[in-house]
Amino acid sequence: MRTLCASTLIGEFFVIGFAGLVAMKSDDLSMATVWTVCGIAMLLSLLLCGMITRPGGVQLGWAFQVALVAGGFMVPVMFFLGVLFGALWWASVHYGRKIDTAKARWAEQTAARTPAEPQT
Repeated sequence: MRTLCASTLIGEFFVIGFAGLVAMKSDDLSMATVWTVCGIAMLLSLLLCGMITRPGGVQLGWAFQVALVAGGFMVPVMFFLGVLFGALWWASVHYGRKIDTAKARWAEQTAARTPAEPQT
């Protein structure tokens, strides 16, 4: 699960950076505001990559997805991209857990078939 979720978050890192470039064109926002918000969001996406397997990591990832959709108020295309990455996040969590379960089952079956080493 960690690999799939981290891949999604890295993709979001780049999308946030590109959204910052688009938001700079807005007359309503200062460049400092845009890059402060985008910089914090980009940093959070990287930090979340390391927190996926920790308790609450997936829930923080969901909160991050909601914040990404809310970025649509600054850059309207982020409504679409936020929903798209939310779907990717769901798929990463859902299928990542299935893969982790299958890998654990396979490791358990392999361990059961391997004869125990004789003790000397």
